[in-house]
Amino acid sequence: MASEIHMTGPMCLIENTNGRLMANPEALKILSAITQPMVVVAIVGLYRTGKSYLMNKLAGKKKGFSLGSTVQSHTKGIWMWCVPHPKKPGHILVLLDTEGLGDVEKGDNQNDSWIFALAVLLSSTFVYNSMGTINQQAMDQLYYVTELTHRIRSKSSPDENENEVEDSADFVSFFPDFVWTLRDFSLDLEADGQPLTPDEYLTYSLKLKKGTSQKDETFNLPRLCIRKFFPKKKCFVFDRPVHRRKLAQLEKLQDEELDPEFVQQVADFCSYIFSNSKTKTLSGGIQVNGPRLESLVLTYVNAISSGDLPCMENAVLALAQIENSAAVQKAIAHYEQQMGQKVQLPTESLQELLDLHRDSEREAIEVFIRSSFKDVDHLFQKELAAQLDKKRDDFCKQNQEASSDRCSGLLQVIFSPLEEEVKAGIYSKPGGYRLFVQKLQDLKKKYYEEPRKGTQVTKIYLSIMESDQASLHTDVLFLERVKAESAQASAKMLQEMQRKNEQMMEQKERSYQEHLKQLTEKMENDRVQLLKEQERTLALKLQVSNCITLRFLFFCFLSILPDRKLSVAERT
Repeated sequence: MASEIHMTGPMCLIENTNGRLMANPEALKILSAITQPMVVVAIVGLYRTGKSYLMNKLAGKKKGFSLGSTVQSHTKGIWMWCVPHPKKPGHILVLLDTEGLGDVEKGDNQNDSWIFALAVLLSSTFVYNSMGTINQQAMDQLYYVTELTHRIRSKSSPDENENEVEDSADFVSFFPDFVWTLRDFSLDLEADGQPLTPDEYLTYSLKLKKGTSQKDETFNLPRLCIRKFFPKKKCFVFDRPVHRRKLAQLEKLQDEELDPEFVQQVADFCSYIFSNSKTKTLSGGIQVNGPRLESLVLTYVNAISSGDLPCMENAVLALAQIENSAAVQKAIAHYEQQMGQKVQLPTESLQELLDLHRDSEREAIEVFIRSSFKDVDHLFQKELAAQLDKKRDDFCKQNQEASSDRCSGLLQVIFSPLEEEVKAGIYSKPGGYRLFVQKLQDLKKKYYEEPRKGTQVTKIYLSIMESDQASLHTDVLFLERVKAESAQASAKMLQEMQRKNEQMMEQKERSYQEHLKQLTEKMENDRVQLLKEQERTLALKLQVSNCITLRFLFFCFLSILPDRKLSVAERT
C-alpha cells in the first residue's frame, strides 16, 4: 500500500482562512486511502524559525514545505506530507508543518492556541522549534502549552469545568512525546563549569522556583505543564547553518556549503525521530491509520468550529461508530463470500445448510471482532447477529425455493409420461392395475434416487400425488392405496418439519454461544489492555508527582543548611 502513496509534496490538511479552521477534502481523501499504521510528527513554533527546513529533511527532500525568505509567514494552517517510513516497513510517516505562532499579520493568539492544540492532539511526536536558548522569553512564548487545559478535554462531561484538574491529569496518557529543537544555539552547553547534554540542559531549564508569589507561579506554570503533560522529553540544539545572508537560499545549498556541525545535528535529529517516534495510538491500543486520522481531524476541527472543546473520548467514540459500522458490513461481506463459495442450492438437507452457515458465521464474527473496538453496549455486534440471522433465513428460503423448483422439474420429467399413459387408457384393462402400480413404484424409486432434490422432496411429491390421484386411476383399491401413501407422506413431512424446527432452534442457540464466546474473549483482551494503560498512566502521574514532591522536600532540606553553591546535578 505504501507504493500507492504518491505525494510529491505537502498538501494543506487544515486550512486557516480568516481565523476559521476547515479540513481540506482533498487531503482527507488521501488519508482515507492509506491503511498502514502512521507515525505522526508535528512541528510548531514561532514563524520564521526554520520549522519547514527540518520537516523537509525528515521527508528526505531539500524542497517541499515552504521555507520562505522574508519576515512574512509562509505556512498557513496545518500542512501534511505522507511518505513511507524510512525505518519502519509497513508504516507511514506523516509530517505536519504548522503555521508560525505569533504572526504579526494575524494578531490572534486564540487561533494560534487552536493550531497548537491540534498539533498536540494529532501527533505521536510533538516538536517545538524556537530560536536561541531556553530562557524566560522562550518560556513566555510557550504559554500556549498552559492553554491546553482550556482547549482540550480528555473525557466527555456535562460540565466542561467539572473535575478540570483531574481531566488535565489524564493528558499524560495520550499526549505525544515532546522534542524541543533550539535553532542558532550559540552558547556553550555547561553550567557551573560542568558540561551538559542537550537533554540535561532541558531538564535544567524546566526546574521550578520555590515560592508561591504570582511571579513565581507565572515562572513555574509553563515549566510545570511541560513536565506534567509530556512524560517523554528530548532536546536538540543546532548551530547556525550558514551566514545570515545565505539563509534565504538555504534549501538550494548543498550540505558541503553548510556548517558541518549543523549538518551532523540535523542528521542526529532525523535519526532520533525515525528510530524513536511511536505509532500514533488511541486508548485501547488502537493504532491510527489514514481513515482513523481522517476521522480525528474532522472530529476535532468540527468541534472547534462549533465552539466546543476537542474531546479525546468523543473523538474515539465517533471513530468507533464509523469503524464498527464498517466492521459489520465487512463481516457480512465475508459471510456472503464464504456462503457463495461453499453453498450449492439446494442442499441435501437443512442440517447441511446450517453447518455451512455456522462455519461462515463464526468467521464473520471473527472478522467483526478484529475490526471493531469500543462497541458500547455491544450494539454493533447485536446488529451483526440480527443481520446474520436474516441472511441464514434468506438462505433457508432460497434453499426451499431451489428444492421446490428442482423437485417439480423432476416430477414433471419423470411422471408426465405415466400421466399420458393413464389418459390414453393403457391401464384400463384387466391386469392394468398391477402394471400401473409396478410402473408407479419404478418411477417413484427413480425420483427418490435423483441427487440434490433438497428439503422439499416429500412435500412436492405429496402435493403431486394428491392433485393427480383422481386422474391416475379409478380403481377403488388403487385410490385407497394412494390415500394411505399420502397419509404416510404427510406424517413423514410433519416429522421433518418438527426436526427442521428443532435444528433451527439448535442453530440459534449455537449462534448465540459463538457470539458470547468471541465477545468474552475480546472483553478479556480489552480488560488486559485497559489495565496496562491505567498502570502506565498511573506510573507517569506518580513520576511527575514524585518529582515535584522530592524537589520541594529537597529545597526544604537545603533551606536549613548553611548557604552553599548548588551543583548542576542538584539543580536539575
